[in-house]
Amino acid sequence: MSLIIQRLLLLALGAVTVCCAQTSAVPRDVEPGEVHLANLRQLTFDGQNAEAYFSPDGTQLIFQRTDSTYACDQQYVMSVDGNDLRMVSNGLGRTTCGYFHSGGTRILYSSTFHMNAECPVPPDYSQGYVWQIPDFDIYTAMLDGSDLVRLTETPGYDAEATLGPDGKTVVFTSLRDGDLDIYTMNVDGTGVRRLTTTPGYDGGPFFSPDGSLIVYRGWHPESGEELADFRRLLAEGLVRPSRMEIWVMNADGSNQRQVTSLGGANFAPFFHPDGRRIVFASNHHNEDPREGNFDIFMVNLDGSGLTQITTHEAFDSFPIFSPDGAKLVFASNRYGSFPGETNIFIADWVATPTRE
Repeated sequence: MSLIIQRLLLLALGAVTVCCAQTSAVPRDVEPGEVHLANLRQLTFDGQNAEAYFSPDGTQLIFQRTDSTYACDQQYVMSVDGNDLRMVSNGLGRTTCGYFHSGGTRILYSSTFHMNAECPVPPDYSQGYVWQIPDFDIYTAMLDGSDLVRLTETPGYDAEATLGPDGKTVVFTSLRDGDLDIYTMNVDGTGVRRLTTTPGYDGGPFFSPDGSLIVYRGWHPESGEELADFRRLLAEGLVRPSRMEIWVMNADGSNQRQVTSLGGANFAPFFHPDGRRIVFASNHHNEDPREGNFDIFMVNLDGSGLTQITTHEAFDSFPIFSPDGAKLVFASNRYGSFPGETNIFIADWVATPTRE
């Protein structure tokens, strides 16, 4: 019996919860200059692990992982101490962007399995570094993976879904109107509303803690040649992410304004718990902005007060604060068992550093 048929049978039976061998959190040293981080711990080991988001009570994390068992990213949940690791997606296609909702009893994530149980064909990198924009749709399920419900059914990309603090509004990125824009909808998939319309890429949205603002990454081609290249790649299911800045808008889509003007690729924004600052990842500080050395930064809503949070020589990204603001979780290449391995780390957040 093929592996795919086995997975389809598991899907037909309902929940697919796969437990995995896992090492408890390992204490790690912070890098010089990482004064806002303390008590750093590594939570995952082996494979590629990224985009970890807290449950509402701060006790669990949902994240995506590729390892020797599954060739494509699947969704996993674990405790914040690295224990109780289990897969909660169905093992089919590729998944992305998991998030908790309904008080932590359900999850959101996007998947391609409705199109094909196999992994999407990798992108063509002969055109430079590009991101693939597969035919994702957004799903919701119970925390154990059961009761899988499809929320979007439009052709093309529906992903990057997160939940507002009211627990009723999903914000996400979609290609449904021919451009990569940000939309909101109710948690049952109704009431879809388009928020951005400027040609280009708007994505990675998150609500502010009070629900009044949405932060996102954006790139809007300024010349006809750039716009033509963007649309050509988009028609091939690709986007070039080498130039993006951080943006903010009101929750209804009004008052869209650019926060950063740093150059390079600035992405993965998330609000500080005070709602007045944003953490994000950037490679703007490299001599060559195409380099993969991303670090985490923090900036005020008006673009002032830029502060570097991580200093590791490779990849640090996807910074997320715990609901109480006491911890920061992020993905990093540090302490990898091979070059480029990405794992999940968690640290205590030091609001007022006393060390240099």
